[in-house]
Amino acid sequence: MPRMTAARAAVEILKREGVTNAFGVPGAAINPFYAALKGAGGIDHTLARHVEGASHMAEGYTRTHPGNIGVCIGTSGPAGTDMITGLYSAIGDSIPILCITGQAPTAVIQKEDFQAVDIASIAKPVTKAATTVMEAAQVPGVFQQAFHLMRSGRPGPVLIDLPIDVQLTEIDFDPEMYEPLPAFKPTATRAQIEKAIALLNASERPLIVAGGGIINADASDLLVEFAELTGTPVIPTLMGWGAIADDHELNAGMVGLQTSHRYGNANFLESDFVLGIGNRWANRHTGKLDVYTQGRTFVHVDIEPTQIGKIFAPDFGIASDAKAALELFVEVARELKAAGKLPDRSGWAASTQERKAQLQRRTHFDNIPMKPQRVYEEMNKAFGPETRYVTTIGLSQIAGAQMLHVYKPRHWINCGQAGPLGWTIPAALGVATADPETPVVALSGDYDFQFMIEELAVGAQHKIPYVHVLVNNAYLGLIRQAQRNLDINFQVNLEFENINSPELGVYGVDHVKVAEGLGCKVIRVTDPNELGAAFEEAKKLAAEHQVPVVVEAILERITNISMSGSDIASVNEWEEIATEPGHTPTAIKPLKS
Repeated sequence: MPRMTAARAAVEILKREGVTNAFGVPGAAINPFYAALKGAGGIDHTLARHVEGASHMAEGYTRTHPGNIGVCIGTSGPAGTDMITGLYSAIGDSIPILCITGQAPTAVIQKEDFQAVDIASIAKPVTKAATTVMEAAQVPGVFQQAFHLMRSGRPGPVLIDLPIDVQLTEIDFDPEMYEPLPAFKPTATRAQIEKAIALLNASERPLIVAGGGIINADASDLLVEFAELTGTPVIPTLMGWGAIADDHELNAGMVGLQTSHRYGNANFLESDFVLGIGNRWANRHTGKLDVYTQGRTFVHVDIEPTQIGKIFAPDFGIASDAKAALELFVEVARELKAAGKLPDRSGWAASTQERKAQLQRRTHFDNIPMKPQRVYEEMNKAFGPETRYVTTIGLSQIAGAQMLHVYKPRHWINCGQAGPLGWTIPAALGVATADPETPVVALSGDYDFQFMIEELAVGAQHKIPYVHVLVNNAYLGLIRQAQRNLDINFQVNLEFENINSPELGVYGVDHVKVAEGLGCKVIRVTDPNELGAAFEEAKKLAAEHQVPVVVEAILERITNISMSGSDIASVNEWEEIATEPGHTPTAIKPLKS
């Protein structure tokens, strides 16, 4: 039996589990693992500037392609605690990432040794498993189990903590004999699917709510086929956006308190039956449950059995992987269609498209300073259906979700549940690393951009080009808008007069100087009519220099974005709605008054 260090065995397992990229920051307690990484070869490593950044890079990497598992690596102590936010983000959105941390020697873990912290206990609530490996011979089994857990059932992250002496201990291990464990995924039965379709067929105005589980399961094509067979309009959730193209005749728009369309909410409120697949009934999607559920029958399909009934009790629940369920949904629907037993839904589907053409928000404004809506309009013109958008939280994300267009799965890459500021830059780097051939466009407000701005240097160092749209109003816009309910405007102003950049007025941080100092290219735009040219120039600069290129749009200080504080029937349209086609020149459907 070949002998090697436990660290080398771990690296060999990573390779056999399909890992080709890792993101991290070395340190004393993880250096033996890095030595093994270098010695084994075969895994490209991206050096982050912050360990939390490495965890978000791993998330972006995973979210880009089916089957990807991002790996982030850090040393002991604060490296592990820095990655907790990434683990929380990953478990909230069912994203498998593997976090590997170094640890003090086993003999001193409980003796307040330098940077010795019980990271496994800290990480347990935000992982599927978190283990400090105390015996070197257990390393292969722990890594094998980690990949099995990440892929089985509801996907999610795992943390493995490796004491330095465990990493250095030699063990018997033959990489050629290693085989990954098969993943377990629950599967719907034919009888369950037949009952669900019977309930759908008994309704008059059904909808499918398509969640992120469909994208995780790589089942978007099956979803579209089932919707087309049955003529059922589809409401994608924020995490399921792209499972059906925005311009598909059965896309009925998004629903929710914030990241929703006027027509999406209106279509949902007209429905009488909802089939949710791979979704978790998130509160910003549903709003008040009495409004959301009243007068509707619900069927819920989810890979995690305990998710069914967690938010509200559906009329029928099915524990199943989305792909396995949709394969059966398509099979049964084909048979019923061939037998002429599917009702005609064309009238209902057409009515959803009528609302899509009538209930729109205005995007075209010529104001200076510019309104954010115009930025998204110009993004729709400049960036085509191949674009992968990356963003996290804030008014920028909410308005982007209301106004941008997405046509393919994994082309809206969003941190949905956790929403940590600073996520966007490192996640975009992870996405661009996973798919260097596809245009990547990140979207940030000024505060999100400033949280982990140092990661731009990673893109410059490692030649990871993408375009970053920065909408800057020098405000915590979402928090400011929420504070209206308390009649305050407190600690949300980012404005100050920068003594080194007086031309900025009160916009404070000079993002051009900072980003250029980190090795990137930047274009600042103050006139909305110059946005289109700026986006085209950014694409050219990214291709030429192979670095991130920032396009900063200087916005008016205050814009209230459409949202509701309670339910989907009472969204407040703060700004003008569209009343003529010229108000929404990039809408999916021309405005019909």
